[in-house]
Amino acid sequence: MNVAGPITAMSVVERARRAAAVASKHADDVDVQGRFPAEAVEAMKGERLLGMQIPTACGGEGASTAEIAEVCSILGQACAAAGMVFAMHQIKLSSLVSHGQDAEWHQGFMRRVANEQLLVASATTEGGIGGNLRNSICALEVADGVARLEKDATVISYGRQADAIMVTSRSNPDAAASDQMMTVFVKGQYTLDQTHVWDTMGMRGTCSDGFLFKGEAPAEQVLPKPFAEIAAQSMLANSHILWSAVWYGIAADAVARAQAFVRGAARRAPGTVPPGALRLAEVSSDLQLVKSNVLSALQQYDAAQRDEDKLSSMGFAVAMNNVKIASSQTILSIINQCLLICGILGYKNGTPFSLSRHLRDAHSAQLMISNDRILGNTSTMLLVNKQDTSLLG
Repeated sequence: MNVAGPITAMSVVERARRAAAVASKHADDVDVQGRFPAEAVEAMKGERLLGMQIPTACGGEGASTAEIAEVCSILGQACAAAGMVFAMHQIKLSSLVSHGQDAEWHQGFMRRVANEQLLVASATTEGGIGGNLRNSICALEVADGVARLEKDATVISYGRQADAIMVTSRSNPDAAASDQMMTVFVKGQYTLDQTHVWDTMGMRGTCSDGFLFKGEAPAEQVLPKPFAEIAAQSMLANSHILWSAVWYGIAADAVARAQAFVRGAARRAPGTVPPGALRLAEVSSDLQLVKSNVLSALQQYDAAQRDEDKLSSMGFAVAMNNVKIASSQTILSIINQCLLICGILGYKNGTPFSLSRHLRDAHSAQLMISNDRILGNTSTMLLVNKQDTSLLG
């Protein structure tokens, strides 16, 4: 699909809501069938949302992380899988925007993303290392200006539907596991042989199958900065913020359904307080905490981007890790409370108050990346880094 043309004057929020309306119509079917949210992604392309982060010099809109997070939230309220696809795509673009603007090939690729609304996927997970994206077994081999890579990628979200995949690997066959680079491979430069099927409790529409990835591309497609810098300075914050924005969207829609249920009960019995009203007030407070958590992270990231040392600091990493932990844990409590409010109508599928999809999708939050792994990393950093207790950051 080529959607080249002038960017609409319509606001980002309006465009996101139009795409979300499409996503909402198909959300249940995407979940039941475990299929890619094709209609929602086409709507995102039509609204030119996929390239919104690309700098204006490369044909994009130069959207801020806050604007992108808002779109994640809006889409998450309609279809968690669609919201997560958008978030993961934008997380990969953040690495290009932050670390590829001085490289000619990557500038051209960003222009293509903005012009053609290309969908970009990620291959960081690998067989034998679990979810530790900061280590690789596979190694990039570069000879005569050509980069070759073979990777046992146990998860590549929407890999078959992507127009390009950004892949991590050791920088060369003799490099240490943590000496990594990231390479952009565009469709036609790689093959995918499926090794795992994505048949899961929730987030079924992300189609995160496993593949044996084999790619060959000009060496100029390797990002010029080590992956350690990319992970610390762009991926860490964007992943935890944008994922949290999607999760907030799931919880927000659950609260909206619970509120509609309580209002309906109040109308049926004028003058009485419905049984779920008090619980609704409590869950509203919890939802506000998640929102505050995301907004605080956005402010911290904005401030850190003006200071590269701060961006790579342990204190900033701890703060971003805490954002992910808090958001992923709290939304489960919120949605479960909403389920208690809506009762059997929330438990059943096919009602205006159904919450099964929300609850199942939300359970993925603590697993991507595993909260236990993140807490382990945070505990190590806290052994040598003082906890930031300032309200002003």
